[in-house]
Amino acid sequence: MPRRTPHFALDTVRTPRRFHGFLKTASVCVLITGLLSPFSPAVAAEARPAATAANDYCGGRCSDILPPGENGNATLAQILLNQAFGSQPGHAEDQLGLYADLAKGYPALTDDKVNAFFDDASFGVPADQVASTEKPAGRGDVTIVRDKKTGVPHITGTTRYGTEFGAGYAAAEDRLWLMDVFRHVGRGQLTSFAGGAPANQGLEQQFYRNAPYTEADLQAQIDNAVAGNGARGQQALADVNAYLAGVNAYIDASDAGRYFPGEYVLTGHKDAITNAGTIEHFKVTDLVALASVVGSLFGSGGGGEVNNALSLLAAQAKYGVEEGTRVWESFRERNDPEAVLTVHDGRSFPYATKPDSPQGEALPDAGSVTQEPLVHDRAGSAATSAAKSASTTAARTTLSSARRGMSNALVVSGEHTASGHPVAVFGPQTGYFAPQLLLLQEIQGPGISARGASFAGLSMYVELGRGQDYAWSATTSGQDIIDTYAVELCQDDHHYLYHGTCTAMDQVEQKNAWKPTVADGTAAGSYTMRVWRTEYGPVQYRATVGGKKVAYTTLRSSYLHEADSIIGFQMLNDPGFVKGPQDFQQAAQHINYTFNWFYADSRHTAYYNSGDNPVRASGVDAEFPVWARPAYEWRNWDPATNTAEYTPPSGHPNSIDQDYYISWNNKQAEDYTAAPWGEGSVHRGNLLEDRVKKLAASGGVTRAALTKAMADAALADLRAEDVLPKLLKVIDSAQVTDPATATAVNKLRAWVSAGARRTETSAGSKTYADADAIRILDAWWPLLVKAEFEPGLGSDLYTAFTGNLPVDEAPSAGHGPTGAHAGSSFQYGWWSYVDKDIRAVLGEPVRGPLAQRYCGGGSLTGCRDVLLGTLKQAAGMTAAQVYPGDDQCSAGDQWCADSIAQRPLGGIKHYRISWQNRPTYQQVVEFTSHR
Repeated sequence: MPRRTPHFALDTVRTPRRFHGFLKTASVCVLITGLLSPFSPAVAAEARPAATAANDYCGGRCSDILPPGENGNATLAQILLNQAFGSQPGHAEDQLGLYADLAKGYPALTDDKVNAFFDDASFGVPADQVASTEKPAGRGDVTIVRDKKTGVPHITGTTRYGTEFGAGYAAAEDRLWLMDVFRHVGRGQLTSFAGGAPANQGLEQQFYRNAPYTEADLQAQIDNAVAGNGARGQQALADVNAYLAGVNAYIDASDAGRYFPGEYVLTGHKDAITNAGTIEHFKVTDLVALASVVGSLFGSGGGGEVNNALSLLAAQAKYGVEEGTRVWESFRERNDPEAVLTVHDGRSFPYATKPDSPQGEALPDAGSVTQEPLVHDRAGSAATSAAKSASTTAARTTLSSARRGMSNALVVSGEHTASGHPVAVFGPQTGYFAPQLLLLQEIQGPGISARGASFAGLSMYVELGRGQDYAWSATTSGQDIIDTYAVELCQDDHHYLYHGTCTAMDQVEQKNAWKPTVADGTAAGSYTMRVWRTEYGPVQYRATVGGKKVAYTTLRSSYLHEADSIIGFQMLNDPGFVKGPQDFQQAAQHINYTFNWFYADSRHTAYYNSGDNPVRASGVDAEFPVWARPAYEWRNWDPATNTAEYTPPSGHPNSIDQDYYISWNNKQAEDYTAAPWGEGSVHRGNLLEDRVKKLAASGGVTRAALTKAMADAALADLRAEDVLPKLLKVIDSAQVTDPATATAVNKLRAWVSAGARRTETSAGSKTYADADAIRILDAWWPLLVKAEFEPGLGSDLYTAFTGNLPVDEAPSAGHGPTGAHAGSSFQYGWWSYVDKDIRAVLGEPVRGPLAQRYCGGGSLTGCRDVLLGTLKQAAGMTAAQVYPGDDQCSAGDQWCADSIAQRPLGGIKHYRISWQNRPTYQQVVEFTSHR
């Protein structure tokens, strides 16, 4: 069956896509002739020095990279040239090659060659590297300087207002179309804006289901964030208003000069000849809508309680209540003693642990659960099977606990480095898009001094980057801040009991309609998204519990609080606030999304896990739905504001100056339970742990050495490195007599000996070394997992568990949560289950074992037969069967199946690059001194 491309939410945005059908060379030339010269923005390329911050304490040892390039805007002429001839606008693709080259270049990396694969992230621009200087909207209090190499904006203001105005202006210069897409996604209005492609339908449904806000809701979030944070809240509002003024000034200038992004023409919002049409100004509530998208994608851990309940019921149906619960808990791995940890100093941080005597559980009656429909009144192309399939996928993504984690961090204290200063290699793994979701910038002004990455449209502050003498970054943490409540219905399906009173649900709707455009030829269609909201959050399922009709709702602590984190980011950008690791941790405490935050300066390293972790009522198990009754509500919960008592900062995993830190969305600390399944004995965090632990033990760590460790892990196949040797140990317990199977075993063994990497034979060859072994394992893994576990679990329970945790997430596995061509791999899979089960069959010690032995019924001989039978089947599969092709690749093209594609969110396309499992934006830092 064809690989699904893609599943990760923003992979699915579709805008200009039909050019191959309507563009002809002659027409392109005619259009370009008429469009080129009048529509270029007037920017003076003055060769004078930029205003360079004096307080840069990195000593030239700060580097970063963000592919494909800084410039994410393209005029209509540039889009047409790109689609017809492949030409690129300036700085649209100039960081992609550096990023891609590390995959083969890292073995020979030395400190003096780091910037052959990264860009210099020092403050300021040398005089001979200034490409352009502009005073946006003629203002005298801010200057935007862009450098020749990357085109990154370096914004220097003499007033706070001017600084933020410049940040908004530069953001719109680089990402206006993407910002517009984002604000419409956040409002559930993407199809009306960008076209009705099924992927667009699915995307807006996913986010509207999570955050069905009205305009009043959006405004209230700004008002509350400002009111609750004193002077910093007032400053944040002033910064936002100045930023928006800069964005809107660029909209006006580009409209008048006719150099606005060409997607506005291709989607029917502007006329290329008359310039008729409008690009709507941005307003404060748009930024809240943008923030809700980012927070939902990367910072909202939890959910999945109904799916957990269904798999628990399946386990109990198979084994009985007591044994079924024991089996379920063993697969859940809430606090697995073999899990890799970020805080590994032995401290415990209990959160969302299993209560001794669960209270208030509201498990559904068997067979009673139905998903709440979101889409109504489908018409035209909204009623097609493709549209309905997109809706199904969107709902599954929204309601699962297996949210995209991504991102990694490697941080080593100065005690173990060659220089005596800490070294960090870290960044967010946010997928690959054109233009990128993030943008780079440097901002220098009163109370702000930083360089780094920010999400487009939210770049009034640097969100991940460096200050004068410190750097910070984040990974997604995934602890549970989302709970499911069973509200008892009364009167009809849209009334529920709230504190004993029959209360009407609140209905919110978004009606969308679209028609074909040049960019998206999807036939005309329309539908209505309808959400029923309660005090306990939006309704997601219907069921019965003990025969009573209920609606299952989801309540997250960041719901109605999408803007609150702005204060934390403001603090991180303020050199007057962050002077050391404790200040960094205090800033991170003001971020209510679920992230792991890392810090390094010239003397210290630090870590803090952020998020508003609600304090649950005694006895409530966060894994399952509970009754919507006062006894089981969050402690001191106020439904009017959705605020509650939260765990104190000391209860969050935190650390200063640990010998080293690693994070790849793994378990944070002992007894700190995360919502996603799969934090067991084998996790992709082990790929970093094994390498960094060895480096730290040896000492003398350098920027190059830590970067090499990251890059080597980025090419590793987790299954092959950490599980395959144990599978081969079972097979080697007797001689393999079948020639074809023996050949397959030898190829797998040779690959493991060579390092178990998915890497090209040489740079640009587009052919893997050990290609046969890789193909065999890709084919074998799903076969062996099914054959190992389904006979013992039974098909119902096996299917239920695969709903909690996908079997595989190889780079080419379009069936995994990420989808194909997205880079990020091996976050979710059954590798820990296989590892524990195989070790148990071998008679090896297993801490936190599965409740039973499954492979071959627990017999070594039977297990070996299962492995050999499935291996023989896998070895006989052709490349075309293993890699069936998709919209990017022909069937059988292994390298292409793994390759990373910059998914177009606009009209510009880029080339594919060889697979790497690494952050999208990445810093390599080593500060040499401190203020």
